[in-house]
Amino acid sequence: MTITSPARVPARGLDEILALDPSRPLYVSHARGPLTIAVVSIAWLSGRDEADRAAIGARNLSDDEMDQAAQLRLRKRRLEWLAGRLAIKHSVCAYQQRHVGVSALPRDITVGVVPDGLRAGKPTVNARVEVGLSHSADFAVAACGPRAVGIDIERSRQLPAPLAELLTLPPEAPAGPEFGSVGAMPLSLRWACKEAVLKHFGFGLRVDSREVRLTKWWPDGRFAWRAGPELRRHAPAADSTRLDSWARDVDGYALALVWQ
Repeated sequence: MTITSPARVPARGLDEILALDPSRPLYVSHARGPLTIAVVSIAWLSGRDEADRAAIGARNLSDDEMDQAAQLRLRKRRLEWLAGRLAIKHSVCAYQQRHVGVSALPRDITVGVVPDGLRAGKPTVNARVEVGLSHSADFAVAACGPRAVGIDIERSRQLPAPLAELLTLPPEAPAGPEFGSVGAMPLSLRWACKEAVLKHFGFGLRVDSREVRLTKWWPDGRFAWRAGPELRRHAPAADSTRLDSWARDVDGYALALVWQ
């Protein structure tokens, strides 16, 4: 019989501090960990005219980033890219102000990505912090902390049949306490949990999502998971008992966080 160790105590107040309001341009909150979360409304940015968005870019982006944004041809991609950069920059600035006593402007924060390898595309910044980023529909959400952080947001919706089948617990799964509450999780939330775990290690979907086996979801939002052999091979320390793992449906979106 396999026994799942309890997940760590949840970050206090996550249920209360997280809100997704498309009419609110920027929302920054802090949780135990320490962890700083920034939410940027893509919907709000979409409603601005080009002049407004250019002014927002000039205040927050470096010259190189402005050039990079100009090269994005699709409007949807430009909005997502800008919202993501704003979310990362403001999460880092707010984290540094609160926990390090350092004041920085968003324009001073340079956002990059791991260029290649299994962690290619993982966001990085020119500060001694770790960041995570996700966006879906109306929002970009970034998290910043002193150690690796994974975050995923998914608009709650009916998932395609193959993905829904992948996320559905097998009929032969034990019905004991280890699996009971996971079966009650909405499928979008299960997917967000798996992605948040994989993003925490920097892999994203370069590692099969089936390598993250969800084993428990507590009423306060904590969830536990078990790493499969491939995930353990790439990340030997993959163990949910060493990490904070939290997931909730928030204002019509599935949101999951994994951090240390």
